[in-house]
Amino acid sequence: MASWYAIRARATGAEVAIYDEIGAYGVSAKGFLAELGALPEGAPVDLRLNSPGGSVFDAVAIHNAIKRHEGTVTVWIDGIAASAASYIAMAGDEIVMPENAFLMIHDPAGLVMGTAEDMRAMAEALDKVKGSLVSGYATKSGRTREEVSALMAAETWFDAGDAVAQGFADRLIEPVRIAARFDIGRFRNAPPVLVEGEAEPEPGDESDDANTEATDAATEDDEVADAGDEQTAASDAPRPPVEAPPPSGAPPDPATIRAEAIGHARAVIDLCRLAGQPQMAGKFLEQDASLDDVRAALLAARAEAEPEIAPHHPQPGRSSTARPWGEIVARTFKLKG
Repeated sequence: MASWYAIRARATGAEVAIYDEIGAYGVSAKGFLAELGALPEGAPVDLRLNSPGGSVFDAVAIHNAIKRHEGTVTVWIDGIAASAASYIAMAGDEIVMPENAFLMIHDPAGLVMGTAEDMRAMAEALDKVKGSLVSGYATKSGRTREEVSALMAAETWFDAGDAVAQGFADRLIEPVRIAARFDIGRFRNAPPVLVEGEAEPEPGDESDDANTEATDAATEDDEVADAGDEQTAASDAPRPPVEAPPPSGAPPDPATIRAEAIGHARAVIDLCRLAGQPQMAGKFLEQDASLDDVRAALLAARAEAEPEIAPHHPQPGRSSTARPWGEIVARTFKLKG
C-alpha cells in the first residue's frame, strides 16, 4: 500500500520523511508511530516535511510522539508545512526552512451530517482541537495564545523569513526550487506562487532501489524540493525523480497511469466516507465505477435513508456559490487541521 511517510535508519540516527497528505491512502498514524517507536532511544532524527496537512488527530499523535523521542529532532521544511503538517513541525528541537519555503497555520475544520446535537458536538470537538494546537504553536513561538489564535483564524501563511522572525522556525538556509503539486488552491490565503505552480523542481540525486518505491509513493501529490547543499550535508533525503513529458504519440507513461488509478481510488474512498458509506468503496472499485456513477449511487442511498439538510449560509472568506463535489471532498475528508 502507498504511504505518505517513510522512515529509514542511517549509520547515525534516522530520517523521517512526510511528503504527502497526512493520513492519505487510508494509512493512519498507527504505522508511523510503531516505526518511530522502534528507533533506538536517543537516536538523532531528521524530519523532512513537504505536506499540505491532513488528519489533525493523526498530526497531534505524531507531534506528541516526536516530543517524547529522547534524541534530537531537526525539522527540515523542504517545501511547505501547511495546516496539520505545521503542527508536527512544532515538535522539532530545531526547525530549518529554505528561504522560499512556507509554513501555514489555520483553524481546524470538519464536516458532520446529522442532528443539531451532532453539529454542536462537532463544534465542541473543533474548539478542543484548536486549544491543543494553540498550545503547541504558542510554546514553540513564544507568542501569546491570543496572538496565535488570531493568526490561526486568519489562515496565516509565513514565508521562511517571517516564520523565523515570529518564532515558528529557527534557521534559514539557501532557497531551493520547488513545484507546487498539492491542491493548495483549496486554502483561501495560499501564496500565488504555490497556487499557480510557477516554480520548477531541480533534478535530485538518484535514490537507491530500497528508497525509490517509498519516495515515489510518498510524493505523488506533493511539492518537490531539492534539499540544497547544506541540507544534503546533514541528510541524504529521498527526492522524487523529475519526469519529462512524453513525446507526442508516445505510449502512456506507466507512472502516469498508476498515479491516475491511485487518484481515482482515493476519490471513490473519499466520496464513500463523506456519504457515511465506507463499506461501499470496495464494490465500486471492483466494478471500476466512474465517479459520476459513484456519486449517483451514494446520493440515491442517502435519499432512501433520510432527507439531507443542506447549508444555506456561506462561510466567511469563501464564495457563496456552490462548490463542486470533488472540492467538498477535498476539504472535508476526515477532520482537517
